[in-house]
Amino acid sequence: MSQRPIIALDFPSKTEVTNFLQLFPAEESLFVKVGMELFYQEGPAIVRWLKSLGHSVFLDLKLHDIPNTVEKSMIGLAKLGVDMTNVHAAGGIKMMKAAKVGLEKGTLTGAKVPILIAVTQLTSTSEQDMQEEQLIDVSLNESVIHYAKCTEQAGLDGVVCSALEAQAIHQATSESFICLTPGIRPSGSDVGDQQRVVTPTDARKIGSTYIVVGRPITQAEEPYKAYQQIKNEWNGETK
Repeated sequence: MSQRPIIALDFPSKTEVTNFLQLFPAEESLFVKVGMELFYQEGPAIVRWLKSLGHSVFLDLKLHDIPNTVEKSMIGLAKLGVDMTNVHAAGGIKMMKAAKVGLEKGTLTGAKVPILIAVTQLTSTSEQDMQEEQLIDVSLNESVIHYAKCTEQAGLDGVVCSALEAQAIHQATSESFICLTPGIRPSGSDVGDQQRVVTPTDARKIGSTYIVVGRPITQAEEPYKAYQQIKNEWNGETK
């Protein structure tokens, strides 16, 4: 079974999402990402609606708070039936463990516990930004690897990272440790505000488990055609 790129639904409201999804075959099950922009406008109802259409949902809220607050928040998110969600690894091992406990508590009987991953360093962050603004005095790669190890120690399923870091993360953790990679751009496309980007083919070759693609699909003249092209490239099916 071919893998689906995760489509970032970075739209301001349900109206725009509806218009976008109408460009896809109704019977096609997609894997979509709901981030802060959409969730904060539409609330939990947008997740329930997408699930009712048969789509898988990655709820990308990057929780980062004290362990008790994160645990209670995750109980609620699990009840929405999300397939994947995340926290910031910078919140620490105790917080990440609490997040996992919350997801397990909130998952309905018989349902699968959502995949839980942690953000290492945002793909919009350069090494200079990290060192000067976060006062982290190591290389970007060292910081990412450290966060990945902490995430594994906390019992989470994987991390959000640049595909450029996926191979090193697998070496530092395990081959089954998830590396979800945004910053994916087909060859020749605009990189936007991303600093560390790769193509779908490169992401597959260097160890990404999932890829997240936004504007190259959502802002394409023919979104479904762009999605199919990226999906084929991601699965090594380009001719």
